[in-house]
This record gives sequence, structure tokens and C-alpha cells, in this order.
Amino acid sequence: MSTILLAGESWSSTTIHTKGFDSFITSTYEEGADAFLAALRAAGHDVTFQPNHVAAEGFPATAEELDAYDVIVLSDIGANTLLLSSPVFREGHSRPNRLKVLADWVEAGGSLLMVGGYLSFQGIEAKANYRATPLARVLPVEMEIGDDRQEAPEGPRPTATTDHAITRGLTDGTWPAVLGFHRLIAKEDSSVLAEVDGYPLLVVGTAGAGRTAALATDMGPHWLPTEFQNWPGFTALFQQLIGWLAQPND
Repeated sequence: MSTILLAGESWSSTTIHTKGFDSFITSTYEEGADAFLAALRAAGHDVTFQPNHVAAEGFPATAEELDAYDVIVLSDIGANTLLLSSPVFREGHSRPNRLKVLADWVEAGGSLLMVGGYLSFQGIEAKANYRATPLARVLPVEMEIGDDRQEAPEGPRPTATTDHAITRGLTDGTWPAVLGFHRLIAKEDSSVLAEVDGYPLLVVGTAGAGRTAALATDMGPHWLPTEFQNWPGFTALFQQLIGWLAQPND
């Protein structure tokens, strides 16, 4: 099948517990890609997962390294993580702009998917900040200048809007609820395949000889509840999305 690189979808949390006079600190490390990885591996795809701290140093920096993969997936990984490797930030050495390398690779025939999250697209407090990077030119959506999150605790239900290879079998009725998404604008030459609350949720397009896709919500909690991950359409959606991205752009 296809070879996939997923970068992002990890975080660590530090908590200060205060109990009267005394306090202590605990920390946890978590990953949010289990359901996504299971869906792709069930279809026979060869998936490499680079959590944020691994991608910071290990994400491909050349077209030749990217050529090892059919599809690159970025999910909940801010632009700074890919721009500011240790040689750049700590040692003051120049290195290739990995987002420009990735954008050029897509235009030469590669495939890219960005999945939403607090550090995707613009993200919380605009800290993901992809709007200001070379990657913005190849994504099939336009991003807002600031924080682009639309928190939706009431749980709006997305709806597939277009009969497409990616939405095959998913166009009858509505999908399970989501609890948030990014406010994105589809570019004129792209296709909106699903919407939520009047905003595009799933958008696909082309960039040069490559294919691109943007999913405006997360691949796991909190924006994507457990009910969505357990929905049979979750597996079908990501399998069909990756299958479409991995095809040559004729």
C-alpha cells in the first residue's frame, strides 16, 4: 500500500498540586493518534509516527527524505516545531526551511494532509502560525490572521456535501458530532467535501503536481469525541482520504 508519515499528535502536561501548606508537581505524556494509526494500518498502509518531540529534530529536511513517503500528515504540530530545530534555535546555525522544502515537494507531486487541533492551521492564540509560512500556499484553504478556533461544546454534526471517492458511503445523513473546528475558507480551486455549522470541514485540492487536503477538526479528543472515533465512518473516512491523497495527480 502507501507509506505515510504522521508528525505531531503528542503533548506533555505538568500539574502543580497544592494541598494547604504543601505542593508537589506531576507530569504526564500523552499521544492522540491511536485511532488514526489503527485505521491506516488496518488498510495495510506503512505508517511512521513522529510525535512532536521526535519531529522537532527528525522531520525530513530534504526532498529526498520526503520521497520515502507517499503522504505527509501534520496534526497538532505548530510551525515553530518544524522551523526551529536545535541547530537553529540553540546553536544559531542555518538549516533548510523544512516547511518550504515540504511545500516545494508537494508542488513537485507529493501529497499533504493537515488535520486540525490547537496547534494546526492558526490554532490557539495563533501559535500554530501556518498562515505566515510557505506551507500556506499549498494548503487548499485560506487561514484567518488570528486565533481561528471555533469551540462548539453543543456538538454540531458535520454533513458530507459532495459525492467523492473520499466520502463514498458517507453521504447519507449526518456524521457524529464534533466539539470544535477551525474557521477556514476554501480556496477557489479546491473542493469542499464536508461542512459543519456553515464552515468547510473537509477540503481537498491540488498544488502544482501534488494533492492536498485539510480537515478542520481533530483526529481525537477533545474536538473529536470518542463517539466519532468509534463510528465506522471514521475508519472509512481516513482510509479513503489517504487513498485519494496517495494517488498520482493526473
